[in-house]
Formats: sequence, C-alpha cells, structure tokens
Amino acid sequence: MDIAGLIPADRHVEGIVEMMLDATQNYNDPLTHGRLYGWHAAMFPTGRSGMYKIVVGHYRNNTPDNPMQVVSGPMRKEKVHFQVPDPDILQDEMTRLLGWFNTDHTLDPIFKTALAHLWFVTIHPFDDGNGRIARAITDMQLSKADQSQQRFYSMSSQIRVERKAYYKVLEKTQKGALDVTVWLDWFLSCLDRALANTKETLGGVLQKARFWEKHSVTVLNDRQRVMLNKLLDGFEGKLTSSKWAKITKTSQDTAGRDINDLLNKEILIKEPGGGRSTSYILKDIAD
Repeated sequence: MDIAGLIPADRHVEGIVEMMLDATQNYNDPLTHGRLYGWHAAMFPTGRSGMYKIVVGHYRNNTPDNPMQVVSGPMRKEKVHFQVPDPDILQDEMTRLLGWFNTDHTLDPIFKTALAHLWFVTIHPFDDGNGRIARAITDMQLSKADQSQQRFYSMSSQIRVERKAYYKVLEKTQKGALDVTVWLDWFLSCLDRALANTKETLGGVLQKARFWEKHSVTVLNDRQRVMLNKLLDGFEGKLTSSKWAKITKTSQDTAGRDINDLLNKEILIKEPGGGRSTSYILKDIAD
C-alpha cells in the first residue's frame, strides 16, 4: 500500500490514539498506576505541555504552598474552577480510586463510569492531560459494561462537544458537598445524547450506502458524484445551478447540463416553491 503521500500524524495525536485504543480494546485489564503513567507519557512525548515543562509519566509533585488550580479562559483573565487536593494525599487517593475501580460491584456500571470520571478529575493527579485521561477511563468502563471492543458511540467525544456545560456541572459538584445527584443526572443525559447522535450518524451512513447501491451502475461524471455526496452529507442552504457552478468550478451552462442529466435520471427533483431561483433536492432514495 502506497503511504508515501500521507501527512504524518502529530506525535501527541498518536499518543491519544494509543491511549484510547488501550482503554477500549483492553478494558478487562486492571487500571493501575503504571498504566496511567504510560497513558500520560504517550500524550506528552516531549516532556512539555505547550511551552511548559511538566512531570511526565508520574503524578504531579507541586508543593502545598504552590497549589494546583483548574482554570479556564484566556491569559490574565483565567477563571479558577477548582483547587485540587494537596500532593501529600494524592498517592493514597489514587490507590483508593484504583482499588475501587478494579473491584466488581453490584453498582450499575453506568453509575460506576460517572463516579470514576468525577473521582479522577477531582483528584487531578497529573500536571496536565487529566481531562483526556478521565475520558479514556470513561470509555474504558463503558466498553467493559458493553463487554465489547467495538462501540459506535463515544462519551469522550460528546463530553468534548458539551465542554461548557461539562465544566459548569463539574465545578458545581466539586465545590458542593458529597451529593453527586446533579453530576449523575448530567452525565446520564450526556450519554443519552451521545447515543442519539450516533444513531443519527449511522442513519446517514446507511442512507448514503443505500443511495450508492441503488445507483451503482448509473453513469455519472466526477462533478455529479462530488455534488451528490455533498447533498447526502447535508448540504447547507439551497442547491442552485449557480452554486453548482461555483463549487465544481465550471460554467453555468455545464452546471445546467449536469443538473438536467440528474433530473432526467430521477436522482434530483426541483424543490417546490423555488421563487426567483430554482433549487434542487435529492429524490427520496426509498422510491
């Protein structure tokens, strides 16, 4: 296979991929200090987070007189969300967490996932990368709950999409008492949205597959294939002949011939109520 023309992936990206693959493919393996150290080292191969040198492959060692804080926002306008536990109790807290995580419980596995995520980010054991590792632990426990290495949804991705709400509920929970009801409610709702979004994505993939199966022997030029794929992927706005010409970098006449050909093949239809400019949509593939 010719890979000479591929753009090499960033080493940090490769590290995150390695961590997520280990978490979801080897979900039955115990979560240990050493395994977490390996994940962290894979994410920070240069020993730095941006321009700053950090402790890599081991827990943070900040001193009590220099407490570590979870902040967000631009430089000089940072917002402090949470001050993490002192380093002198960090090792014991992590040992407690890992012992609990590796023990089989009667607790519902989804609740266990939510609690493990909250517990880890509250301890905040590393100088950087705690959120990414917490999400890896989340996907690891969900894989274990499903007893499958293959899942079509990703809680990690959904949390990243909803990060503003995530930080808000996390801050509220960490600054409150020991009642984690609000956190559990948000986590379960986020998981539900992750499943719903995946269902929608898979529906689009299946629709696209059925469309191209139906038109597997239909003669189409490259411009038509590009534009049909754009329509199947969710074309923004209305498709007109002028947009067709602009996107495919052809003349208006060529765009008109491409569109008329698809109309004759009953792949496109004119959108009703087009007004001054006629627009086109895909004919229902179920027909």
